[in-house]
Amino acid sequence: MLFGLIVACEIAFWVLLGAGLAVRYLLRRQRLGGLLLLAVPLVDLVLLVASIVDLRTGGRADFTHGLAAAYLGFTVAFGHDMVRWADVRFAHRYAGGPPPDRRKLYGRERARYEWHAWGKGMIGWAVACGLLLAGVVAVGDLERTAALLEWAGRLTFAMVVWLVFWPLACTVFPTRAPRDARAPHAQAPHARGSHPDRVPHGTGEPK
Repeated sequence: MLFGLIVACEIAFWVLLGAGLAVRYLLRRQRLGGLLLLAVPLVDLVLLVASIVDLRTGGRADFTHGLAAAYLGFTVAFGHDMVRWADVRFAHRYAGGPPPDRRKLYGRERARYEWHAWGKGMIGWAVACGLLLAGVVAVGDLERTAALLEWAGRLTFAMVVWLVFWPLACTVFPTRAPRDARAPHAQAPHARGSHPDRVPHGTGEPK
């Protein structure tokens, strides 16, 4: 049942998000749309309470309890970014807002982005592991909560892999923009007698 609740919470997250944006931009009800968006974190609160109640009433921690903690932790870390990502695109499509930034990142800019994303991931890791350890303490039985400690190990391993193959890799082996991105007009034909303009090197290429 807990796994079903996790799925239901994920669905409810996107339903509330879509409803809030639709009310804000299509119906022009800014206050009501804002209230719906503020209700999005309540979905996580429902899942947290359900997990605690299940463990406190004698339930044995299993894979789904750890998954619930991971879901809550990374929703805390990336939930705001997901709302902002959807808000920018919805505003652009239906309310004449500015277009979303679709540039590809290279070099130092890409490395900064990866370090920033990993830093947010560490916030999610810290929240998730905090919830897992809190569950162990609340139950007071290591045998019943062994699955929670296993999940802490899984999340730690995942964060180390993320660190090595993305932020560190992009720092040690920085990517370079394609030649046509660095000088988009270099191959363009010019009128007879004219001189090609100097084109500054760019750091990204629009999708």
